Formats: sequence, C-alpha cells, structure tokens
Amino acid sequence: MKVLIFGAKGYIGSQFLSLFGDEAIASSIDIADATAVAAALEKHKPDVVINAAGKTGKPNIDWCEDHKEETIHSNVTGPKVLLEECGKRNIYWVHMSSGCIYEGDNGGSGFTEEDIPNFTGSFYSKTKGEIDQYLNQFPVLILRIRMPFDGSGNPRTLIAKLKKYDRVLDVPNSITYIPDFLAAAKALIEKKATGIYNIVNPGAMSPYQIMEKYRDIVDPSHMFEKLTLDDLPSVVKAGRSNCILNCEKLSKEGIELSPIETAVQTALGEMKTKAE
Repeated sequence: MKVLIFGAKGYIGSQFLSLFGDEAIASSIDIADATAVAAALEKHKPDVVINAAGKTGKPNIDWCEDHKEETIHSNVTGPKVLLEECGKRNIYWVHMSSGCIYEGDNGGSGFTEEDIPNFTGSFYSKTKGEIDQYLNQFPVLILRIRMPFDGSGNPRTLIAKLKKYDRVLDVPNSITYIPDFLAAAKALIEKKATGIYNIVNPGAMSPYQIMEKYRDIVDPSHMFEKLTLDDLPSVVKAGRSNCILNCEKLSKEGIELSPIETAVQTALGEMKTKAE
C-alpha cells in the first residue's frame, strides 16, 4: 500500500511517516495548489492519500486570528482541492480534523460525529468545523483528534505546551494519546472506512489535572497555578474549545483506546524515564 502524506513535516504528518515506514511518501507541497497536487498524484500514484497539512498557528491558534486568509487557504481551500483531485483519480483519502469545534459535554453524553459544530470562538475552529461538514458529504475518512499528547517531549504535544504556562486551565476535556490514535487510524485506513470518527481516549481530564500528575511523576519542582474559565480571556486572543467527545462509533468498529488515566500515566512514565 503506497501512502502519500501531505503535511509530512508537521507533528502529525511525521507520525504517519513513521507509522507507514517504507510505504510512506512525504510531500510538503501547498495542497491548495491544484496543479501541484495533480502532479504529485500523477507522479506517485498512491493507494491512499493522508492530508495532515493545515494551519494550527504558532505558538497557538491565536495566530489564525491575524492570518485569516492563510488559514482559509490551508484549512478550507486545500482540502477542497484534494477532494477534487483525488476524486478524479478514484483515490481513497484521509483528512486530519479536530474536535475543537464543540463546547461543553452535550448533556453528559459527549458530542458524536453527527452533532453539528457549536463552537465558533476562534477562526481556526470555524475553518475546521466548516470543512468537516463539507467533506462529510463525500467518501472521505475524517479523523478528529483533540489536544494530542505522548511522552516524546515534542514541543507540539499537549504536555510540552502546558509545561510552558504559569497558569493552567482546570476544565475537563477529551484528549488524544498519539500511539493509540495511530493504531486506530491504521485500522480504519486498512478497512477503507469513510465518514467522521472521533479518536479520543475514553474519559476526560483537565489540563490542570495533567500537570498535577506531571509534577507528581516527572518533575516535583514544577510550579503552576490554576486558571479558571472566567480568567481565560485575559490570557488568550481567541476563544478556546473545551469539550467532551463521544467515541462509541469507534468502539463499534472494534477499536478500543486506552482509558485517559492510563494513557496519561503511560506518557508521563516515558517522560520520567527520559529525564533520568
């Protein structure tokens, strides 16, 4: 199976490169450039295309508020180009999405793949919600993750980001352990599944709780304070999604992820080992 990965230099794209090994082909072209996309597809003739390209902003999504055109270019126009060019060639493809398009816990049940996005507090979330709804009308596999983390120490992971903050939000959220995500994604791709899948670890945990565990397991000297939801607007430009996703659809496919407590413990254990 030949897998062409767009956005292969990014955090998630590089994970897919490692996952598929010799089967993977890396590409860093502009996915909104239809001519370049067509040339890449004709050159490599992949069995599967994975779109891991897109703008999340650096150091965070506040960047998107001041770069709306660039955000639309990558997050909306690019996937539409892939839809057309892959469609012309009958190529199965996968789109990396985000669960940061919801707010709340949907009455305690979590948001399913069928729920319409209800969070528009950031421009980034608006673009991701819009393209999700558009692509879901076609035979595309859409993988939703939230605040990805692992024990690698990569600066793009959730824990590495949280370590930099003096104050950390104490609101429960769904999060995604990358090793579990990769196993689930590969299983879905091998089935040539289509549609939206929420890929989050069962349960919920706040960033503050994660850092408490980080302090207990990895670095007892780490100092931080609690940030409330009311205080959040004072430290960020764009709103932040805080939500719980429902992952029952994934379970019905026979794909089970580790409970969130187990996944966090595993990641922090790896970080502790590396620090020793």
